[in-house]
Amino acid sequence: MTEPHSNPNTTELVGTDAASAAPALDADLTGIDATTGGPVSGTRPRSLWTDAWSDLRRDPLFWISAVLIVIFIVMAVFPGVFTSKDPRACDLSAARHLPSPVHWFGTDVQGCDVYARTIHGARSSILVGILATLGTAIIGSLVGLVAGFHGGWIDTLLGRTGDIFYAIPLLLGGIIILYTFPNQVGTPYIVVVLKVVAALAILGWPSIARLMRSSVLQVMPHDYIQAARALGARPWRIILSHVLPNAMAPVMVVATINLGTYIAIEATLSYLGIGLQEPAISWGVSISDASGLGYVRSAPHMLLFPSLFLSLAVLAFIFLGEAAQNAFDPKRH
Repeated sequence: MTEPHSNPNTTELVGTDAASAAPALDADLTGIDATTGGPVSGTRPRSLWTDAWSDLRRDPLFWISAVLIVIFIVMAVFPGVFTSKDPRACDLSAARHLPSPVHWFGTDVQGCDVYARTIHGARSSILVGILATLGTAIIGSLVGLVAGFHGGWIDTLLGRTGDIFYAIPLLLGGIIILYTFPNQVGTPYIVVVLKVVAALAILGWPSIARLMRSSVLQVMPHDYIQAARALGARPWRIILSHVLPNAMAPVMVVATINLGTYIAIEATLSYLGIGLQEPAISWGVSISDASGLGYVRSAPHMLLFPSLFLSLAVLAFIFLGEAAQNAFDPKRH
């Protein structure tokens, strides 16, 4: 009986085909062309930003907060879209009227339309929040970048300086600064706003600096940073081209959450009478005017509507920051 035998050439050919097919299959699954070593035609490499945007698009909280933020920004930039009434046109004979078809949110103690003042108040409150967020993000990012990139005594000096400012409570420090530099009669509106922004930026940057420093320290050991250094790239080129784009995501998330916090702090300072003041119109000023003796009970609408808009704006920015935080969380990818 003749035993079946195998052709060695056939065996080698089959083995070779299987060995070559395996990496080709793996390469197709990973989006890499086994022949050229490059990406498969029609595919794009995914990044952290791409994955984060994909997660954000599926998050209902992101869309709700984004819609609210867009409405508030349009309200701040173009208040005429929502009301044609002058927020400073007051009629004492119509003081403290309840909401009606003529005055949707009622009137205040001066007879001013609460709806018009609430709409126009969005500009000052959101302007302070955005400028304070930009100020803290810029100062904190610069300090954190320099400290994390250079290290050594520079890191120690900047870290101890940040600790001094970090030890001062934000609200208490803002009260001290604004009491030290009070507004005079006739102070321009933009100067009043910038004083509040400066107080928040001076005291709010250390938290951003700490976050940026830790992000930079996580990025620095990566191979592409070491390769750029080996090729002789200048430090600022490495920072701008490689370190900053990969370390900025956590700062953007926290800055978005802080924006809502700064809006609330501005309202608190204005409520205490040391933040924005007349002739500036803001939600904090309206809440301060509505908190007079007996007004909360006799005209609750004066307090209700500015407080409602303030709460919605603060929550919208906080929810947007939390949605971004979940999307940029590396453990989810």
